Amino acid sequence: MSSSKPAVVIDLKFERREIDAALSHALPGRKVMLAADKDQDLSSARYAVVWKPDRDLLLRAPNLQVLFSGGAGVDHILTIPDLPPLPIVRFVDESLTTRMSEWVVLQCLSHLRQAPAYRRQQREHLWRELPQPEAKDVTVGIMGLGVLGRDSAAKLKMMGFNVIGWSRRAKDIEDIDTFDNSGLDDFLSRTDILVGLLPLTPDTRALFNAGLFRKLRRGGPLGGPVFINAGRGGSQVERDLLEALSNGTLCGASLDVFEVEPLPADSPFWSLENIIITPHAASATDVRALLRHVEQQIDRYETNQPMQHVVDRTVGY
Repeated sequence: MSSSKPAVVIDLKFERREIDAALSHALPGRKVMLAADKDQDLSSARYAVVWKPDRDLLLRAPNLQVLFSGGAGVDHILTIPDLPPLPIVRFVDESLTTRMSEWVVLQCLSHLRQAPAYRRQQREHLWRELPQPEAKDVTVGIMGLGVLGRDSAAKLKMMGFNVIGWSRRAKDIEDIDTFDNSGLDDFLSRTDILVGLLPLTPDTRALFNAGLFRKLRRGGPLGGPVFINAGRGGSQVERDLLEALSNGTLCGASLDVFEVEPLPADSPFWSLENIIITPHAASATDVRALLRHVEQQIDRYETNQPMQHVVDRTVGY
């Protein structure tokens, strides 16, 4: 299809049928090319919508003006070798936010109501009621108070949990005690369920380690602290996490992200009884919503309005 509008290249490692279905109603009047078509000349593309793009994409599409992330995270773009100084736009959308906060609430409730233990009893055909504290007696500490963290905090409060929050820089959120870098130890000492919703940056890489896990509240109503991570796998030290889950430093975990994905079949995480694993699906992108977001931001760019959710490369998000 010929068009006077600048072309777009798509390089999303999602289900192809979802991409095709979304493209049937998206980006009207523009030539849309798929990076998966290795014979396609991408030199006319001015915009790229990417999630874990091919390493040669920027060589094949040398005239790009804007990069759009297919998700909330952008570390998959920032780690591209010789990345040119193009604006990078994060995907921020109500559908993405809602899916994430639903997952966080589900995991907190699962550990509150002893879902892993009941799942084990079901396999053993064992009928035994377990003690279950009330949500109001459990403090959930959220690390990362962006759009996803704030929405998760609001929904957890609605469910009756006591919620506190931490971010690198101080933030003021109504009815929630918040902490910054200087208050990290105080934040951890009050936390029964630790929720990681942090982007992967030099400051957050390997942040969730043995030393941090030991600072979480001991002797709380769950019998020990629980770790929930839906941020980035690179933020957790997995050997420390495995040891903490084995020696009782942590009594449970819910993990949606790992250092290596897909999680290898021989990973010891699979066999642990006290964790819940999901395949980086906590906040799966709705491709239709993503392309609506891209259309809106391209329109702003082409009418000389500032684009929204542009990444600050100095902080990594």
